[in-house]
Amino acid sequence: MKLAVIIYGPPGSGKGTQANLLAEKFGLYHLDTGRYIEQVVHDPANRANKIIERERRFFDTGILCTPSWVRAIVEKKTREIRAAGFGIIYSGSPRTLPEAGALIPLLEKLYGKKRVLPFVLKVRPGTSQFRNGNRWICRLCGRPLMYSPRLKYPHCPACGSPLHRRTLDAPEVIKKRLVEYHERTEPIFNYLKKRGYKLIAIDGEPLPYKVFASLRSAIERRLR
Repeated sequence: MKLAVIIYGPPGSGKGTQANLLAEKFGLYHLDTGRYIEQVVHDPANRANKIIERERRFFDTGILCTPSWVRAIVEKKTREIRAAGFGIIYSGSPRTLPEAGALIPLLEKLYGKKRVLPFVLKVRPGTSQFRNGNRWICRLCGRPLMYSPRLKYPHCPACGSPLHRRTLDAPEVIKKRLVEYHERTEPIFNYLKKRGYKLIAIDGEPLPYKVFASLRSAIERRLR
């Protein structure tokens, strides 16, 4: 039976990394909504679209995009993934209560309530700021790499493409994103609990393989 897994956590908590690992382990489609939105708002073909231009300004300054717009594109993609026969994993979505109010019932309809599994990665604000402030991203495959003075990556070690810094990872934008997460995303946790879900907290501070082991074990326990 297919799963719908949701990974929450502040910026830099490792949501995308863990979602990729879990997608491979459990055969899920990783819908990285942050990257998906980034591709849409920065697509040159959309420059003349006033709505997308508005959302690009929100995205690039760390403000969450308009819930109704995000809800529409995420719901459409979710239906396509389920119709193709895949389970799904989200890294950070739904991000606001209006999005959750639409997406969670849809997931229950498509996958069944017992197969919707929400998790939250816990990291300190300082960890979030450090990880984002020292992160480089591959332009092609999206692989994140932590900068080190000893390891100067001119290109992605996985695919050889150039690396770049995201506008989202500028220090002033990171601070705004943390505020947005606390004010607009964390209220979803109470919504999930009232709906009967157990939101499982996972320590996101350890190395990725240790965090993955905790998530994998938690999912396997739920499947027994």
